[in-house]
Amino acid sequence: MNELARVVSQFGLEALLEYIHAMVMVVESDGRLVLWNSAFNAVKEKHPEAGTLQEFLPPEEKDDLVCRLAAVCQTGQTNRSHFNLLIDPNGGQLCCDCLLIPISGRQVLFVAEKVVSDPVVSRAVEKLSRQVRLFRIESEYAKKLAMNKHAEVEAVVAQAYEVSNMDPLTFLPNRRQILRELQDEVMRAQRYESMLSISIVDIDHFKMVNDTYGHIVGDQVLREIAIKLRDHTRHPDVVARYGGEEFLILLPNTGLESASEQAARLCKQVRESAICVDSHSIQVTLSIGVAQFQNGVDNWQTLLSRADTAMYDAKHNGRDKWMIAR
Repeated sequence: MNELARVVSQFGLEALLEYIHAMVMVVESDGRLVLWNSAFNAVKEKHPEAGTLQEFLPPEEKDDLVCRLAAVCQTGQTNRSHFNLLIDPNGGQLCCDCLLIPISGRQVLFVAEKVVSDPVVSRAVEKLSRQVRLFRIESEYAKKLAMNKHAEVEAVVAQAYEVSNMDPLTFLPNRRQILRELQDEVMRAQRYESMLSISIVDIDHFKMVNDTYGHIVGDQVLREIAIKLRDHTRHPDVVARYGGEEFLILLPNTGLESASEQAARLCKQVRESAICVDSHSIQVTLSIGVAQFQNGVDNWQTLLSRADTAMYDAKHNGRDKWMIAR
């Protein structure tokens, strides 16, 4: 990469910036725009008066951008994140995978590339975005009538976003949210040829728990398992409720060996700790399927399918164990 940068600079190939799809901007540490390429012009033209990068972000993301710009300038280290760029005055948003690269102690190169996701997820996100825009329009109207109405509408918007992305029983990310994050991680692994593993976790004989103790107790068992999974995975990993008694764990920058060690640890932790609900002491076990993303072979759907098959192999081989996908 350093050699490529040297060649681009040495032979005057900076014009390449005008032909790539990614939006490239030079900004000051406080977010003021200095330079940008033609890919960003289409967005800039919709906001001709905007002079800072913050003005192209929704309100809830502005503080995060300011903190990241300051951190990049202070540490001199590249930072990666996702931001939603406002692409038109009506509030239309474009989800972007963004790199913040320090140029000097006071300037940052901001590179934003559109994130392409599954059409079903995209439609769901777009529907939610339209709802958010409607709420914001209502909020602006309400400001003219009473200042406190604005706070009420913002609360509804925040609640709608939380409800749409969180499982109400376990308070983990729900299926929609985890699939969106899985697609992002697969694209990142493809682009940078980095490692990515996932685990599908299923509670063994969960139907028997519901049939024996009732669904209220079964729901509590699900909550307790969710807590154990969340508390016994490292910080970069993401645990979500995938559906029913199944959970999905994303392990970015992780190979099969580390993912298998985590699966073994989770099986042992759940096996050795009974779940107490009311007067009942309930012992459950887990079956886990582990799969590593194969660049050039997998997409996010095939990766999920291989992990799911490995999980069922674990069940067919006696349960209370983990197996690696073929």
